[in-house]
Amino acid sequence: MNILLSVSIALLAGLLMTRAFKPFKLPAVTAYLIAGVLIGPYCLGALHIDGLGFGSMEEVESLGVLSQVALGFIAFSIGSEFRLEELKKIGKQAFVIGIFQALVATLFVDLALLVVHIVMPDKLTLPQLLTLGAIATATAPAATLMVVRQYKAKGPLTKLLLPIVALDDAVGLIVFAVSFGIAKTLVSGSVDIVSIIVNPIVEIICSLLLGAIMGWLLTQLEKLFNSNTNRLNMTIAFVVMTVALSTLKFEIGPVHVGFSSLLVCMMLGTVFCNICPLSEEMMTRSDKWTSPLLALFFVISGAELELSVFTDIAIVGIGVVYIVFRSLGKYFGAFASAKATKCAPQICKYLGITLLPQAGVALGMCTTAMQLGEQGNLIRNITLFAVLIYELFGPMMTKMALTAAGDIQPMPEHVKNRRQLKLEEAKKVK
Repeated sequence: MNILLSVSIALLAGLLMTRAFKPFKLPAVTAYLIAGVLIGPYCLGALHIDGLGFGSMEEVESLGVLSQVALGFIAFSIGSEFRLEELKKIGKQAFVIGIFQALVATLFVDLALLVVHIVMPDKLTLPQLLTLGAIATATAPAATLMVVRQYKAKGPLTKLLLPIVALDDAVGLIVFAVSFGIAKTLVSGSVDIVSIIVNPIVEIICSLLLGAIMGWLLTQLEKLFNSNTNRLNMTIAFVVMTVALSTLKFEIGPVHVGFSSLLVCMMLGTVFCNICPLSEEMMTRSDKWTSPLLALFFVISGAELELSVFTDIAIVGIGVVYIVFRSLGKYFGAFASAKATKCAPQICKYLGITLLPQAGVALGMCTTAMQLGEQGNLIRNITLFAVLIYELFGPMMTKMALTAAGDIQPMPEHVKNRRQLKLEEAKKVK
């Protein structure tokens, strides 16, 4: 009963918050996140009144499986952006920008935090700054996709943005594995080439292979059904199954074999949308079905944000440096690489802003960073601080950038008039 009550309260709180924030014209993502913070353990949940919020982080974490499934569907949707006909037009640009902006963000954060390390070596160590620099690569696909869907964004910037966000995950995995491997070497004093080079390559290859196999199987099995409802059910079952399989981990000698659920589900969506003739219709139906699941995902994400990080001045100071220089790295990295690949002026100007949101992948990286022991605590807290800021303001800035680039169009007058007419008719009936 408690779990069902928590799910219903979280979803209702998120939906009501979107109404409260409607006059401010903020993205629904921001409203969901703030709703999560309000019903989380640091606000209403602290009152420990059943049904009013999450009383502890354990209660929030009990809904973790819903977040995993939601991320799977988000990655599945983004994977559908890798259609071959589109990649022929923007593939080179997406590839160059996706890699370059991630590396520049890492470089900017590493250099800025190196200065902090030199000034305050007792507050920030070399292993910590290298790890934080690697975490800077990660961009949150969930917030970006939600803004694109809510405002039905279409245009050159949106077409380029979604493949870049997807590629960002693969680049981030490699950069993090190498940087974190060096950080562990500095802490332990022993070099582990397998962890630094072999494991990340194996994880990426295995993730893409598993996703491709599942995408092919889904396409073959959907041929057995004539009903679109049954096809939708099959699609949902496969995404959930793929998320489950991506949690498998095992060892082959010294090599650790694992999977990135985001990469696996992205590849599932990519293969499915390129070989299944009915994929476009199925994706549209799937997007409608997952709407409440994604809303719940963001409310849970808001509840997971630990407000206690604000109590440590050192964390706030280092966190501000991290946020400022990661933002500069993302913006100028995207600007320079978009310019070099001859993108349109509005893409060069606004693409970097849309790459600022950061959440799930970064949090996964900082969880791995806890292997550094006591040094991992600072990394985790700074990442949590940055995620809190980025998730609250990132979606709003993404909306502004897409609007300025012309990808989000204002509602046509005839649609506004029709809606107004319906409201007036409803009032007369009452």
